[in-house]
Amino acid sequence: MSRSLFRILILVVLAVGVFLGWRAWQDWQRGYEPETVVAASLQGLQEQNILVPFTARYVAVVTSTQSRLGLSAKKTLIMPGTVRYELDLAKLKQSDLDWNAEAGTLTVTLPPLRLAGPEIDIDAISEFRDGAILLTLTDAEKTLDDANRKAAQDELIKQARATTPMRLAQGAARTAIEQSFAMPLKAAGIDAKVTARFAGDTAD
Repeated sequence: MSRSLFRILILVVLAVGVFLGWRAWQDWQRGYEPETVVAASLQGLQEQNILVPFTARYVAVVTSTQSRLGLSAKKTLIMPGTVRYELDLAKLKQSDLDWNAEAGTLTVTLPPLRLAGPEIDIDAISEFRDGAILLTLTDAEKTLDDANRKAAQDELIKQARATTPMRLAQGAARTAIEQSFAMPLKAAGIDAKVTARFAGDTAD
């Protein structure tokens, strides 16, 4: 092999090496671009599927009455139950993320919270009854029990949907999502402010 040809081959190898090194550097740089980090964070959240940022325990107290044959009966049910506040992360899409490069801010619009449960604490249920004659002679007790169970479950969900627990649950969800995006950005050396919000939120 002539020296000139050998030099050409060396130059080609060096050129290829420089090109590959430049491409690798570009890929490395792209790996730390905000959009890339945010997209990876979104994928990680979607793979979690469900986030439970908040749970709460409630107690329902309900009473049902029946009157038959000139007699009356009454049963009161005290039923505790736990409700989970869930965020369906599979519904979080790229279109829900708004990255403002100039301001260095990321706004995440969250899907609505959904309630799961109530999970009834069977061992903690209490009952009080009145009208033993009617309860013994008829099916009034079953009727009252069915009515109380339905009313108690409805009451637990009603309590769970009240303003204060919903505000607490939404606040916990916002915090969890903000941290899920902010931490990877910070780890990549990107100074960004992340704000999570629900569609119905009003501006501060």
